[in-house]
This record gives sequence, structure tokens and C-alpha cells, in this order.
Amino acid sequence: MKPPCMIVVQYILPTIRVLIMKDLIQKHNMRKIGASRKMELTPAAITQYMKGARGKAFTDEITKSEKTMKIISDLADALARNDIPAKDIIDKLCEACSTIRAEGIICGLHQEKLPALKECTCAICERSVC
Repeated sequence: MKPPCMIVVQYILPTIRVLIMKDLIQKHNMRKIGASRKMELTPAAITQYMKGARGKAFTDEITKSEKTMKIISDLADALARNDIPAKDIIDKLCEACSTIRAEGIICGLHQEKLPALKECTCAICERSVC
């Protein structure tokens, strides 16, 4: 059985990366190469994010969450200032993921992609999804 975190890795984290990258480039006037260094990604990965080849699937859903967008913006600001340790980056990413789950943004995707989870009741959305 696949755990629900697979959805996060496959769909949510790439979308969060896209949103952070866009913030770094647009709000902080970084070039793609600078954003790629800040995010520890290759310039090729940044190009794929910019073209929508990666991380596009959940952009609309996540941008509707004010709380998640605040977390993403704060993370981009800290990355731009170079004043965030790796542990805090991970904590912020986990906070964004928790917020997305708590708001039920990924419930439909869980139902679609992980049908084995339908036998359980999800504590987040209280539907038969995980």
C-alpha cells in the first residue's frame, strides 16, 4: 500500500517549489540561477517549473489557501535573506503540508490516486479516504 505522503511528494512539494521559485524571481528580483541555488535545485529543474512541466497540478488549489501562501511567502523571504537554517526550511515545508492537509485540499487526490485508503476514515476530512 502507498502512504498518503506519496501524494505530497508527487504533487504538493513540486507545487510548493513552483510557488517559492516564482516568489523569489518576481518579488525578490532573482534570476533563475540565483533561485535555483537558494532552493538547491538545478537550473534545469527551475526551467521545468517555469514552463509548467513540474508542479503545475495543484497551483490553483494551493494559491486559494491564504495560510499556506503566507507560509510559502515567509519561506521565500527567509531564503532571499539567507537567514534560515535547513531545519527551519524543513519545518516550514512540513507546516505548509500540514495546512494543506488540514484544509482538505488533497482529499480528492487521495481518493483518486490511493483507492486502497477508501477503507479507512480520514481524520482530516472525515470521509472514507485514508
